[in-house]
Amino acid sequence: MPIPGNLLTTAMAVMPHRDVEQALSTALSLDIPFWPQLPHVSYYEDMYVQASEHFPGIVLDLEKRTLRFSHEKFALELEEALSHFEEPDYFDISPKYSVVYHRYLELDLSNRPAIRGQIEGPISFGFNVQDEEGRPILFDDTVRPFLLEFMAKRVNAQLTRLKEKNPNAFMYVDEPGLQFLFSAMAGYGDQAARKDMAYFFSMIERPRGVHLCGNPDWDFLLGLDLDILSLDVYTNGEVFSSYHKSIRRFLDRGGILVWGIVPTNFEPFAQEHLESLEERMTTLWELLDKKGIDREFLLSRSLLSPATCCLVNPDGEKTVEKAFQIIRNLSVELRGRFQLE
Repeated sequence: MPIPGNLLTTAMAVMPHRDVEQALSTALSLDIPFWPQLPHVSYYEDMYVQASEHFPGIVLDLEKRTLRFSHEKFALELEEALSHFEEPDYFDISPKYSVVYHRYLELDLSNRPAIRGQIEGPISFGFNVQDEEGRPILFDDTVRPFLLEFMAKRVNAQLTRLKEKNPNAFMYVDEPGLQFLFSAMAGYGDQAARKDMAYFFSMIERPRGVHLCGNPDWDFLLGLDLDILSLDVYTNGEVFSSYHKSIRRFLDRGGILVWGIVPTNFEPFAQEHLESLEERMTTLWELLDKKGIDREFLLSRSLLSPATCCLVNPDGEKTVEKAFQIIRNLSVELRGRFQLE
């Protein structure tokens, strides 16, 4: 199985660092490393901007740090984009859009149990990027089908590149917007959303997964044909555990869960310690065990991570780096406690 379990460590990608090498060193301190997204280094390193490269119609203002969409520009640029649709390199992230990604690709990552990359998913990208009238492009029936296929090609291009560094590479599709997908304010039909997401993931090579920090429709998300799901259980663990039937089906078909348990925000982090987080995590697993999900089986299909990304702490990267240290220590403690290889 390309994605290991047994409570190894990884993390989400957005980090508050302003030093590329320091951020990479922190990412590499985990069992399954990733390339950090560092918007404080450059606006090009923002996750939405990185996903927008070569997307027709994008209006990027580096000075104002804004990302918009123009229908007129889309019509002018669409033919050029379509002419490159069979060129995988066209859809990978260029050095201009991420210095960090290309520095990561220079490293020897062959001895890791797995490595990971990420790109923004179509739902969140489509919610975030708005047209001339302030309307999310996700709601545009002309643009949305192109968006789904375009982002699938971006995922596949990066995954192919990462597998050259380590055959056990996998991808996160970052989808914070999924928590709003079925809300009354979304302006996007329930059935259409399910159909579009199923179509999007059908175009993505394996291993494929989703990371999000919010609280979506877990039945819907666990029902997608994913290999891995990364979530914030520090905040959403009680709600998530109530979907034990869907969790069991997800695990039974080979899925891996990434339990985001260590807070990275300054205030909640200051209130926790290794023992309190260990108790919180094991209590959740015991609850699922009582609901019929064998703990040994569950842990064999589990990874550990910090709970969320964080760019706003008053101490910059310090709390985030402490959270990475705690997740490493928690992994050692729990792996020893449950006698995991």
